[in-house]
Amino acid sequence: WKVSEIRRIAQALLGTVDIIPEPAQMEAEFEAIMRTAMSRGVADAQLRVWAPQGAQVVFVRQVLPTVEDLTARRTPVNELTGAYPTGAWSDETRDYHVSVRLPAKAVGQEQLAARVQLAVGDEVKAQGLVKAKWSGDSNLTARIDAQVAHYTGQAELAAVIQEGLAAKAAGQEELATTKLGRAVQLAAETGNDEATAKLRKVVEVEDAETGTVRLKKAVEKADEMALDTASTKTTRVRK
Repeated sequence: WKVSEIRRIAQALLGTVDIIPEPAQMEAEFEAIMRTAMSRGVADAQLRVWAPQGAQVVFVRQVLPTVEDLTARRTPVNELTGAYPTGAWSDETRDYHVSVRLPAKAVGQEQLAARVQLAVGDEVKAQGLVKAKWSGDSNLTARIDAQVAHYTGQAELAAVIQEGLAAKAAGQEELATTKLGRAVQLAAETGNDEATAKLRKVVEVEDAETGTVRLKKAVEKADEMALDTASTKTTRVRK
């Protein structure tokens, strides 16, 4: 089976994908899957994003526990509000990254940039307001929030792992080395120890800080598939 094909199915169903490397593990894995499925107490929840007239919602992504781009799955609630499916929930925490582009305003002005709600059916369970303020202070405008930087790196990590493995499979060793080297660098920067461990089964790491790696000559197919399936798993921001 191909990881990319299973991932497309999982994404369509708002689920996850993983590998069972050994047949002896199947019984325990299926038990765990059933326990997880039975723990879902909320059948379907929606993330609703309102943005003012003239604004553009650039993207809506789930960034924890996995990276899932929900942007194209928007359904209109009204002219200014879109709903994004999040699937079934149990007792858990998820993080989302929303990007909104606003028309320019004068320095010092403030505006409500977005209203983000979590709705179950027609009932809104929680709400947060996103405010924007225009400033001429580069110390404010150039600073990236630590959580945004972390999850942007995690999203890039998922992409470069998948691109690197695809290049390796196509025999493009130089491109694969570059992509997987960047993956090693990002995994180290974001504290993603699981990704780091799986990457080390595919590449020899010479310098994680600079992303200097060499492709291993002999790699188990299951190790490549395990790295691919785990590529979208993310970690929380380190304190």
